[in-house]
Amino acid sequence: MEATTTAPRAEVLRDRYRSRLPERLQELVGPVEGTVDLPLHIAWSGRTSYSLDRPKSRMTLYRTVLAEGLRGDVAAFLHHRLLAEQWPVLRRLVSPYIREVWEDAFPELPRTAPADATAA
Repeated sequence: MEATTTAPRAEVLRDRYRSRLPERLQELVGPVEGTVDLPLHIAWSGRTSYSLDRPKSRMTLYRTVLAEGLRGDVAAFLHHRLLAEQWPVLRRLVSPYIREVWEDAFPELPRTAPADATAA
């Protein structure tokens, strides 16, 4: 029996999320208002419809797309401005692998909320 070498789980996950990144944040041109209905390959368990006008719903949508969406989904359902605005909180809600990959690729994503920002 031949021994096989497998990559550590963490590296496999990082590679998966890295492959979904846009070249630039400005490629994220998803909607900024209204309701978004996600396809089943992204929202395969439970809720599929999200209101961008409700902060908690919007945060759940972004977390779901970052975790489950493919490269085209990320560009189609996320918007660069909303991602940057939510990132200080969102970064604590996603897996560490997603957070590391996005922050390595886009150092412009804020790690903390501006002092005058209010909680969502």
